[in-house]
Amino acid sequence: MAAPLRIAVLARAVMPLHGLGGLERSVHDLVRHLAARDVAVTLIVPPATASRDASSASLSSPRIAIRHVPYVTFPFAGQRGTTILDRSTAYPIYGWRAGRVAAALAQRGDVDIIHGFGASLLGAAGSHVVPLVLNPQGLEEFGATAASQPMLKRIGYTPLRWAVRRCARAADCIIATDTSLEPTIARHLSPAPGQVETIPNGIDLEAATSAAGEDAGVAIRRRHGMAPDEIVLLSVGRIERNKGFDVLAHALGRTSRTGALHARAWRWVVVGSGPFRSDLDRAIADEAIGSHVVFTGRATEPELHAWYEAASLFVHPTRYEGSSLVTLEAMAHRRAIVATRAGGLPDKVRPGENGWLVPPDDAAALASAIDDALRDPARLATMGAVSRTIVEREFAWPVIADRHIAMYERLRGRGR
Repeated sequence: MAAPLRIAVLARAVMPLHGLGGLERSVHDLVRHLAARDVAVTLIVPPATASRDASSASLSSPRIAIRHVPYVTFPFAGQRGTTILDRSTAYPIYGWRAGRVAAALAQRGDVDIIHGFGASLLGAAGSHVVPLVLNPQGLEEFGATAASQPMLKRIGYTPLRWAVRRCARAADCIIATDTSLEPTIARHLSPAPGQVETIPNGIDLEAATSAAGEDAGVAIRRRHGMAPDEIVLLSVGRIERNKGFDVLAHALGRTSRTGALHARAWRWVVVGSGPFRSDLDRAIADEAIGSHVVFTGRATEPELHAWYEAASLFVHPTRYEGSSLVTLEAMAHRRAIVATRAGGLPDKVRPGENGWLVPPDDAAALASAIDDALRDPARLATMGAVSRTIVEREFAWPVIADRHIAMYERLRGRGR
């Protein structure tokens, strides 16, 4: 019988120590579900962010050991306009330090595999003791999550691109989190044949289901003065240009005048905040739909999941995207989806089965899809059930964790 796996997982952030973003959630859930399958995990991350609850109770397990490596940045980092500078200076330095810690564990025979997210693997790239796994995430530094990358941004990300390429050259396996990312990895990281394996980001179905049920959806509707039969269109995300909320505002203006929302009670609920709010307000004013729009700001986890339950339809109008965990969350709550054909969304939204896909930045197509969706409430319920089945079969963390373990075992069997 093979000995239990021992994995070092390296990242620049993990939930709840450093926030609730996509990377933070992915690292948290991977580690927790590996440990639940008797994998010994050494998690190498920075100390908890001072402004966050430092509790790591959800990571408390005899199979999880946490090692902290300082993430040293410059004064005023984190303010608007400093992201690129931080990512191209502090992040590679952190990755060198974190990788060296992992490499030392490998040298002592304490881990079988080193699995790094992005540049956090850098310091282990020169180690040839155990197999290395790289998850480069969305490859934002290469412009993979944007329609185009401005020259200054491209120049600013040069050190980080070097660091990620260095990690890719050393890795035994590079994980693509969506099939749409495979050509981007091929173009920018030049992998060897067989080096790339596609394993999607997952969702914790148990947590999503327990966070809020049907009663919570009824209650949050009532709290906001929404009738039980009122149409609720839900969008979730940071309010910035790439999310395409302004395109959806124009689409809703169209359908409220001549489409399925005309002369009906409806609301558009936007969960999130961000720097594009004033531009979005202008688009809403141009379409005269302000009385129908509810901005919640940032929501707690129970509130967010209550909104999924309250929604009639989830609409994700993004111009470009990574894996879109919020879409998976909506699907977990049995919601049909209208989304753009961007990033990893086509891996999740299957037209005619659980939703509609339209071109990004196309208000007319978006309005047409919403009109079609709202014509038949019974079909929405059927599509919502398919959404849940897709998540259970392909994107639930037990499934994703098993795929990671199978990949680790192949690498361990291959050795160095």
